[in-house]
This record gives sequence, structure tokens and C-alpha cells, in this order.
Amino acid sequence: MAAKPLRADAERSVRAILDAAQRVLSANPAASMEQIAEAAGVARTTVHRRFANREALLRAMGLWAWQRVKEAIEAARPMTAPPMVAMHQATANVLAVKDSWTFALDNADAADPETAAVREEVAALRDNAFAAARDVGIFAPDVDLAWLARVYVALISESVHGQEEAGDPDVLATRVIDTLLHGFGPRS
Repeated sequence: MAAKPLRADAERSVRAILDAAQRVLSANPAASMEQIAEAAGVARTTVHRRFANREALLRAMGLWAWQRVKEAIEAARPMTAPPMVAMHQATANVLAVKDSWTFALDNADAADPETAAVREEVAALRDNAFAAARDVGIFAPDVDLAWLARVYVALISESVHGQEEAGDPDVLATRVIDTLLHGFGPRS
């Protein structure tokens, strides 16, 4: 059964709590629900009314973040835009989300059925986009799409985690795509 939609003010409260939790927990993973409430500008009781406990908050953060990743990929129109354009735009969009929601994505509950379903949708979007790119000759016809996906995810992760300061998502996306297409060998 689907959850009842929240009123606009309740939705704003939830969003403020999720945003604050991301900021606060990124800085201090042991932060209390009270510290999160303070950062969100709401009462502690409001946090507890929306999230029964810390685990429920973390689960909601992970789901929220993965939904943003899915929307980031969909915004690149991977099935209608030219494959290289879609791949670059999706990569830049995902890098921006991952940079903003690193804690939530790194701590998402993979066993949560809702989060797992969104992650599967994200993987399907990615895999379909890679297959489309292969079909137009961007990748070799015999490319191992599963390996390609693993390398791509690793490059995205390293782009977010491997920097001391956040970079421009478009510049990082270019680096990811260039590495994916050409590696480190000489250009022919």
C-alpha cells in the first residue's frame, strides 16, 4: 500500500530534515536526532513524528538520495538524446547528486525493498544507455557491459570521493567519459 502523500508544509519539513541530516551526519556520523532537528530548524518532536528512529531516518535519506540519482539520469533523456550527449549529461547530473548526498548514498540500506527497487531502476537506465551507446559504435560491439558498468561506477565514485574539494560536475563528467572511452593509452 502506497503511503499517503504529505501536505506541502509537511513535505517541506521532511525535506528540511533530510537536508539537515545529510549535512550534520556528513560532519559527525554520531550526531543525535536533536542536533539534526536543530540544524533543520524544527523541533525534535517533529523529527521523531516523521522518523520513528535513527534507522528510519537513515533509510529515508538513502531512498531520497537514490531517487535523486534516478531523476538525474532521467533528466539526461538517455533513451532519446544522442548517446554521447546523454552519457555526459547523466554523468554530470549523477556526480552533482553524489557530491551533495554522499553520506546518504554511502549509508543507504541495500536491504530496504524501496531503495533496492530504485537502485535496480538506476542500474537498468545505465545499462540501457550503455547498450544504446554500444549499438551506435561508441563502445566496441563485444564490450562486456557488466564490466563497463562496474568500471563506470568506480570512476564516478572515485570522482566524488577522491577529491579534497568538489569539482565542476561537467569537468569531472568529461574526465569519467574520456577515461571510459580511451583509458590511459595513447590516442590513435
